[in-house]
Order: sequence, then structure tokens, then C-alpha cells
Amino acid sequence: MAVLGANGAGKTTLLKAISGLVPIKSGIIKLKGEDLSKYPAFRLAEMGIMHIPEGRRVFSTLSVEENLNLGSWSNRKKISSQELQKNMEWVYSLFPILKERKRQLAGTLSGGEQQMLSIGRGLVSQPKILLLDEPSLGLAPVIVLEIFRVIKQIHEEEGVTILLVEQNARKALGIANYGYILETGNIVLHDAATALNQNEHVKAAYLGGGRLKKETK
Repeated sequence: MAVLGANGAGKTTLLKAISGLVPIKSGIIKLKGEDLSKYPAFRLAEMGIMHIPEGRRVFSTLSVEENLNLGSWSNRKKISSQELQKNMEWVYSLFPILKERKRQLAGTLSGGEQQMLSIGRGLVSQPKILLLDEPSLGLAPVIVLEIFRVIKQIHEEEGVTILLVEQNARKALGIANYGYILETGNIVLHDAATALNQNEHVKAAYLGGGRLKKETK
């Protein structure tokens, strides 16, 4: 699923609320009927909800491999060392450059490589839900294509549910099944991604700089 909207629409706040990083002032967030708002952030991570924040946030003074190992911390009681190694190899298969640089300090990687590492660190714990915040931000077009290819692969081949926050509407809707449009904290439109891609209101808002009018479905 993709969540789209301009700066300040509430996209990042939505992800932080789901992952327990900000308190919920009203409403309820449920997963399979269970209220998630009663759990702290670390417990939600243990439950398989993994948040990849905007800006990569890698541990710059640790190696690539050490960063990935830290990604398994929330699942440390559930997986064996053999399973961890298998998960690491899976991440390396998704991002081969990380295997080449596994001894390198994360802070010396390029922006694109750091984004790959950030996503890979979240995947090592075998999450059920992956929350991705602006994964294409500040990256070269060729790297953006690679990142989105892997995101699609993670969902299709591994069955991981992905909630993708993006300002690149075309790229996001190109890989999502369903999309939501946020404006000032409110959902103003939602539909299948293919339908949103052809919606004149979406085209006007994202290509012409206009605003979406709230529609009822």
C-alpha cells in the first residue's frame, strides 16, 4: 500500500503512530483486531512491525555487517544463529553491494548504499509489516529504480506487507496495490493504485500543483 501527500500532510506522523514512536491522540490502530496503541515501540518491533525511517539513520561508526546484525535484535529470542545467517544472506542477495562492503563503515557508504542498508537492517528480523518512509529521498534516479524493484520483490516473493510513504507518486503507485492520499492529516481519496494513477484529481495535484477535492466512495 502507498500513502501519498505533500509535505506536512501527516505521512511520517502516520508511520510513527503505527510503530509507537508518537502517542495517539484519538482513534485506534488495529492489526488483526488487536489494538496496537497499548504497546511500546520495542514490543511492536518484536511483533514484526518494522519501521524504516526517512533519512536512512544507519549507525555510521559500525560496519555494514554490524548494522545488519543489530536489525535482528528485536527477534533475537526467536531465531537461531543459523536462521540469522540465512536472513543475512537473503539481504545480501537483494543488495549484493552490501556483501561486497560488509566490513566497511556504514558512514562511508554512498547515500543509495546507506538506504539499501537501512532497508536490509529492517529485513533481517523477518518482519510481517514493513513501514517505509520516503525511501527514494535524495537518491539518483538509477538507485531509485533499484530500490523500488527490491521493494516490489520483497512483497511478491516473501509476502511482506509494505506500507510505503512517498512523494514520488508515479513510482509508488507503480508498485502498490492500493493507495491513500493524505492532506492535512485526512484521507481525501483512496482507491486501487491503477485507478489512482489515472485519476484526474491525482494528476492535477501531483503534476499541476493543485489540491485534491475530497471524494466519497
